[in-house]
Amino acid sequence: MDHPSYPVDAVNRVKRMHERASYDHARVHAILDAAALAHVAYVIDGQPYATPTLFWREGTRLYWHGSSASRMLRQQSAGVPVCVTVTHLDGLVLARSGFHHSANYRSVMAFGHAALVTDEQERRRALTMMVERFFPGRSAGLRETTPGELKATSVVAMDIERASAKQRAKGVDDDPEDARLPIHAELIPLHTVLGTPSPCPDVRPGVARPEHLAAWQAGRHLDELLAEAHRATFGE
Repeated sequence: MDHPSYPVDAVNRVKRMHERASYDHARVHAILDAAALAHVAYVIDGQPYATPTLFWREGTRLYWHGSSASRMLRQQSAGVPVCVTVTHLDGLVLARSGFHHSANYRSVMAFGHAALVTDEQERRRALTMMVERFFPGRSAGLRETTPGELKATSVVAMDIERASAKQRAKGVDDDPEDARLPIHAELIPLHTVLGTPSPCPDVRPGVARPEHLAAWQAGRHLDELLAEAHRATFGE
């Protein structure tokens, strides 16, 4: 059975190091789901902008949120072309020449038309999923969102029309003749790791850390936790 892939054209085709590219849903989605932060790039009156934001994926649709007063969100209300990018920096590569110094990474560029979510039911559900995407099971124990909070928060959705993933996952790639040089070379792996959780000092006595946060412990890799949380919430 063929795995679904995003269409490839001049917009999303990886031209440099094309052998590192992938367009299939599974690879693109895995990189997206392991990230918390994306950068949304768009153009307003000829001026390019790139805004960092928390985001999440549901199927082939991306969501992000922000203040209702945001210029980005007002611009995107009618459905404008945007490019959403995420990058995981996985390692630094120290070669025997400056030319071959590099980095290991996983990245995605996703293209589509973003528009404000105006349906009230979908917007309420999306704001709940914004929490559930990171902390499955947490929303049920939170106080209700107030009308003022709902009014102050906008949600944007973008169906992924095209996307490409690109990854480097190897060590030093020196020219063969450089291996004989008396120069040290190495790969330095990089991970984003959780520190020790610090409870809010005014948590009421007797309020225990909930079971749904059990996985969020010091030493866990953030990308692994985010991927687990996404599977628990959406089953994908």
